[in-house]
Amino acid sequence: MRVVAITNDLMDRSKISSALDGVEFVRDASACTGADVVVIDLARDAALVAAVRATAPDARIVAFGPHVDTDVLDQATRDGADVVLPRSRFFQDPAAALAP
Repeated sequence: MRVVAITNDLMDRSKISSALDGVEFVRDASACTGADVVVIDLARDAALVAAVRATAPDARIVAFGPHVDTDVLDQATRDGADVVLPRSRFFQDPAAALAP
């Protein structure tokens, strides 16, 4: 299974790497082609959700962001994310968040 993540935050990258073996970190939607799962940090890259959905239509998109930013969380769902979680909930167990 190919898992890619879009986040520039070094702490988040470290936490995700620890929880998900073989995750690839990418910077844009075009690098998500062929991914089975795409993780998107909405705090920094919310605008990429629709582009990722277009580039990787069969991928499971898991997005996380600040719980107080409900507009961004709601927009991610409208843009095609399969799972949208508050940041704290995502990082409780990133591997579980990716499960169907």
